[in-house]
Amino acid sequence: MTSLINPPLALYVHLPWCVRKCPYCDFNSHVHKGSLPQQAYVDALLLDLALEAPYVQGRSVDTVFFGGGTPSLFSPESIAALIHGIRARVEVALNAEITLEANPGTIEHGHFVGYRDAGINRVSLGAQSFGARQLTLLGRIHSPDDTGRALAELSAAGIVNFNLDLMHGLPEQSVAEAMTDIERGLGFMPPHVSHYQLTLEPGTVFFTQPPVLPDEEVLEQMQQATHAQLVAAGFRQYEVSAWARPGFECRHNLNYWQFGDYLGIGAGAHGKWTDSAEQIIWRTEKLKQPREYLSQAAAQAPLGVQVAVPSDMRPFEFLLNALRLADGFGVAAFEERTGLSVEVMAAPLALAQRRGLLESTAVGFRATALGQRFLNDLQALFLPV
Repeated sequence: MTSLINPPLALYVHLPWCVRKCPYCDFNSHVHKGSLPQQAYVDALLLDLALEAPYVQGRSVDTVFFGGGTPSLFSPESIAALIHGIRARVEVALNAEITLEANPGTIEHGHFVGYRDAGINRVSLGAQSFGARQLTLLGRIHSPDDTGRALAELSAAGIVNFNLDLMHGLPEQSVAEAMTDIERGLGFMPPHVSHYQLTLEPGTVFFTQPPVLPDEEVLEQMQQATHAQLVAAGFRQYEVSAWARPGFECRHNLNYWQFGDYLGIGAGAHGKWTDSAEQIIWRTEKLKQPREYLSQAAAQAPLGVQVAVPSDMRPFEFLLNALRLADGFGVAAFEERTGLSVEVMAAPLALAQRRGLLESTAVGFRATALGQRFLNDLQALFLPV
């Protein structure tokens, strides 16, 4: 055993409502009817954070991420109240990255200026595609023109750090259409692009009623062609589905992938925090249903549960995300953030290298090209037996 050292700390804020549930979405999102209970939910979130704050006393929050659902359904005034309340309850670094997820179909004129003034300095825009047919098949509420208007609003607000979310392997999509999505997206000069393949997740409409998707050969061609476009445009793939220009990597997501700590507040939010004094890693999970979450908050009742991560699960939990990174992980980081010697993984590390899934680096290990292709198989090698 080695000693656990507190890693960097982030804050995730879950805003669970959306206009329509997409048929591929397995996130904790709920279609809202009527007006949103914005004030009540802001109050509940700040109570949630006040209950979590003692766990991280003396530590500073480096990044804040408003995710959903569709956070851009909340007004700039509500987001401003949240950020003000967050800063009153925990220390937030002066250079903190503060991200808001936004749907192009929910952005009203002038809102990005309001979000900027509230303290948002990074936006993740869920474009998904610039093809009208693909957006319809995906059940999205916005059009390609809506995305263009939202990006123009971003530019007018002076928010230069933003992510463009694009998917590939969409229903009936051709290689040429996937390349057109990248070409059109790059025309807006994003500093960061999330580019991931549509997957059919259990519990979704698409899982029970699967659409016609491109076959494996077309998917391979699609991936090679679109990756070449991103590389030619000066992007580096630093994680399986994340591409960035130098200096614009998402600090919040990097913290997840590097087994950092994060408080999770809001309906269905998950969190992780390290108690270095007691040498325990805790996982938290909040009540999933917004109505129950709000009801419990109003009654000043518990909003979720907290469980310790068993020592034998720490290597798998660390590597589940770290192996997604192009640079892999360092041995020192593994030992500091799990409290374990890397020797506990000697057998699976050796097996992964023999199978050509993993290679050593100057500081640790990273997945090979084959390992990235069969990432689930590589990760599974580190499950406790």
